[in-house]
Amino acid sequence: MGDTYDVVIIGGGPVGLGLAVELGQAGISVLLVERHATPVRVPKGQNLTQRTMEHFQAWDAEAALRNARTIPREYGIGGLTAYGTLLGEYRYDWLARERVREYYRTDNERLPQYCTEQVLRDRVACLPSVVTALGCTAQAVSQDEGGVTIRYRDTAGTEHAATAQYLVGCDGSRSLIRHEAQITETRSDHDRTMALIVFRSDGLNQLLERFPGKSFYNVLTPELEGYWMFLGRVDLDGNWFFHAPVPDSARTEAFDFAGYLHRAVGAEFDVAIEYTGFWDLRFAQADAYRAGRIFLAGDAAHSHPPYGGYGINTGLEDARNLGWKLAAVLHGWGGAHLLDSYHAERHPVFESTARDFIEKSIREDSRFLARYSPAKDQDAFETQWRNRSTGAKTEVESFAPHYAGSPIVFGPDGAVCSAVGAHSFAARPGHHLAPRAMSNGDAGPDIARAGLTLLALDAEADDVAAFKTAANACRVPLAVLHDTFDNGREAYGARLVLLRPDGFVAWAGDRLDTSASAIIARVTGQDGLETTAACAIRC
Repeated sequence: MGDTYDVVIIGGGPVGLGLAVELGQAGISVLLVERHATPVRVPKGQNLTQRTMEHFQAWDAEAALRNARTIPREYGIGGLTAYGTLLGEYRYDWLARERVREYYRTDNERLPQYCTEQVLRDRVACLPSVVTALGCTAQAVSQDEGGVTIRYRDTAGTEHAATAQYLVGCDGSRSLIRHEAQITETRSDHDRTMALIVFRSDGLNQLLERFPGKSFYNVLTPELEGYWMFLGRVDLDGNWFFHAPVPDSARTEAFDFAGYLHRAVGAEFDVAIEYTGFWDLRFAQADAYRAGRIFLAGDAAHSHPPYGGYGINTGLEDARNLGWKLAAVLHGWGGAHLLDSYHAERHPVFESTARDFIEKSIREDSRFLARYSPAKDQDAFETQWRNRSTGAKTEVESFAPHYAGSPIVFGPDGAVCSAVGAHSFAARPGHHLAPRAMSNGDAGPDIARAGLTLLALDAEADDVAAFKTAANACRVPLAVLHDTFDNGREAYGARLVLLRPDGFVAWAGDRLDTSASAIIARVTGQDGLETTAACAIRC
């Protein structure tokens, strides 16, 4: 039957690698099967949010990632949106993530996905419990009550087999694992053929020197009805990529890609095309993120157009969410219902991301372009263009994925899991905890990787003791951090804050308002009070 592991991961892109790091740091034995021996050098998935960079901190890979960037920090990694052409009269800053910087422990980052993958491959290589099978292709998977069996083939054509307690498919939008697990998906097709062009141009570097500190550019034109032409730097050496709608009949050998680039920019410049590819603009989401012992993460679970930099960040959050839960179950302190909460939390968050941010942006762009034009009414156009600039800032501020409706947190009655939220320093159950400086000089609470963390800020000793007793009874590792309820930490609005390993608040209050045992049991999925169906409905 081959080698045996705790978890097999199929797909070694950023999501699969991130999950392998999360599990490997917890001492979980992992087999990672990836068909590409080396990262594919196609620039995509470049924008990494502050939240994603918190993952890299937790994975001891932040410094390596920042050292791998292809655009110097002093240059800047901002973006802009332009009307008509990139060099036209109208533009505003886009995706200004610095507006929410204070709510996270570290800065955002930008670099090609293949650089991110290499950093994670290097980190995985340092974890003795993780075995990688690079250049190997999954062939089939099966499961029963005892575990999962995977068959895969190496580059020489030799077949191998492995068994595990759990398997996670991180194998992309055409996931074999999703198919083998018989998990259906729901698609929303926008009926658009998109092109990806990777090219070199020194002349474009010179043309865009007028926009210092900008690395990606979004162009809106009326004829494209709200679908973007999107241009981005790979580095400062003249390497670029470009996404845009093209006619369904477009072919690499016949389409005037250079002319299309000139049209988007609004000027002619040298173009040396290195790669062209086509993809269908659609949204897709697996109807379940779990089938028995098989899970889906990243593009295997959900896919969407590369609008707004949501894709890689959403996938890496999947990895962090699922990773600590698998580790908890395998180490014996996660209950029977903990793994069900992965779907209950992550499925509605992606649904909201697609609906409330990406599709909403396309609809609003389309309506704006149809109604306003500087040629028709310049004053009305300029007024609305200024309003859009404000909206671009609001989008960054309101994208705050949370699990307030999760069955394993103590959120308010009637709450739902969503990508729409508001950044705050208040410790709100189901929400990411923003950092406040600790008395020891740390930027924020030192969240335990294994187990739960109780932040006790001038809290009553008997309440802290009750949590310790309850955690011990449930065999749950609990780290207690004592500090004072002042010097900015009063912004948390609670003297007791129970944190999950992924940095989300599970429970918060000044005093225990229910038994500590009930809190610990619910947060770790040991209470048995909710079925999978109930969890899905609640979120």
